[in-house]
Amino acid sequence: MPASSRSAWRSLPRRSPPNPPPPDNPILRRIWALGMDSSQVEPLAQVLLDSIGPRLTGTDLQKGGNDWLVRTYRGWGIEAKNERVGTWRGWRRGHSHIDLVAPRQRTLEGTMLGFSPGTRGKNLDASTVILPRFTDSTEFVKWLPQAKGKFVLVAAPQPTCRPMENWEKNAPADEKVRMDSLRAQVRREWAGPNVRGTGYSLALGTGELGLRLEQGGVAGVITSRPKDAWGTIEIFDTYNTRAPAVALSCEDYGLVYRLTERNQGARLRLNLESQLGGEREVFNTVATIPGSEKPNEYVMLSAHFDSWDGSSGATDNGTGTIVMLEAMRILRQVVPHPKRTILVGHWTSEENGLVGSRAFSEDHPEVREGLLALFNQDNGTGRIVRTGAAGLPDLGARMASWLSLVPEPFRSQVQLTNPGFPSGGGSDDASFACWGLPATSLGAHGWDYGNYTWHTNRDTYDKVVWEELRGNATLTAMLAYLASEEPTLTSRERVNLAELAARAARDTTSGPRRPVPTSWPECQAAPRSTKPRLR
Repeated sequence: MPASSRSAWRSLPRRSPPNPPPPDNPILRRIWALGMDSSQVEPLAQVLLDSIGPRLTGTDLQKGGNDWLVRTYRGWGIEAKNERVGTWRGWRRGHSHIDLVAPRQRTLEGTMLGFSPGTRGKNLDASTVILPRFTDSTEFVKWLPQAKGKFVLVAAPQPTCRPMENWEKNAPADEKVRMDSLRAQVRREWAGPNVRGTGYSLALGTGELGLRLEQGGVAGVITSRPKDAWGTIEIFDTYNTRAPAVALSCEDYGLVYRLTERNQGARLRLNLESQLGGEREVFNTVATIPGSEKPNEYVMLSAHFDSWDGSSGATDNGTGTIVMLEAMRILRQVVPHPKRTILVGHWTSEENGLVGSRAFSEDHPEVREGLLALFNQDNGTGRIVRTGAAGLPDLGARMASWLSLVPEPFRSQVQLTNPGFPSGGGSDDASFACWGLPATSLGAHGWDYGNYTWHTNRDTYDKVVWEELRGNATLTAMLAYLASEEPTLTSRERVNLAELAARAARDTTSGPRRPVPTSWPECQAAPRSTKPRLR
């Protein structure tokens, strides 16, 4: 970055942080000062999100990010290393040029899916065809020769690209009801494991249906996964190796669909650059501040490092990564010799099934045995507003105690669910909770995460809310320090989930609530090489 740009960036106005009465604990007071007044979250995030970019598992960008983490930690005097998890399929993304060339010319908004084959440096021109509705898979197979050499449209034609809140605000009630019905009809027709009667699934991207279309000789696969938002689409992956797969925006997919449906001569041109690779090594990055009194007991910070690569992976999970990175920076300065060892895990391949964190939990029985608490963060840029005890009453009591000691702005914003119940698999805390360990999630305020940034083409640096990210890193550092000072390890005694579920079922006064599991989740083995997700 040029010096003039750095100067301008540093001069951006910043809202003054809240100024609560200082906590009685001088360590917490020092953590607050470093985290809120001398934060490094912005420059750290700029390197991660702009320069390194997305961290798709199996890519050079992810490995470059792992190496950057190690260098950064070591530069702060923190031990850090990359731990091999196994292998994953390799891939490199290049450009995506997607154009409508007939019946008129228009550059379309879209990108190729992750792991898509390219077009070998050439333009790939072909007409389009819509995947029909079939009575069964036999009829689909008979139809396949008609799709040879064509781009097949496999996604639902959305009846509107306006968000539902826009309809709620502007449409008469009967029009809104009609639109809801049309959208539900489209979802039923195009979703699930048996897309349009083919007998095949698209999974998250093109799945097994894409492979079967490729086997049938199609030129490529055109899909679209729009959010209930303006201009956002999800970008996932394909397992095709010859027929490229691209995702179009809601608006441009609808354009191509209508032209095709009405036999108006739709023709597309793709020019895609990518490079498929074989299995390549993938890594977790683990950093350590050794304990001075109880080095074999652990407090762990946790965030997945990988992302989908339709954009920068800013709020999923660049923000979680930066929270843990910054928390460790603060702790190294304030508590260089904590009572217990403080670890951080930056996990690979969470998006493919918690692969990195599952591998770590399997490979490190000593951490499982000595774990006092694990704090995981993985749902966007917003301020931390909820946490739970993961079904362990003793963890709940300790969390309540720790939260009572942090400054009031943090204390008042965080709701503790106690005893709660263990994570069933939504993020990496589940890789530890399934062992019955004290692993909790630090849940963030939404900031339209689900509709605008989660797995989308808009998950970029500019979506980060810096004041809230500074607070999250500061709060996380405080919780890690307080946990490290506990006199004893957290009890592994579990809540009776069946009894808790029965009690919740009898409670008719609280309105709808999240279902309570009736049994403890079972740990799943980490795949140590690519595990295709085709359904």
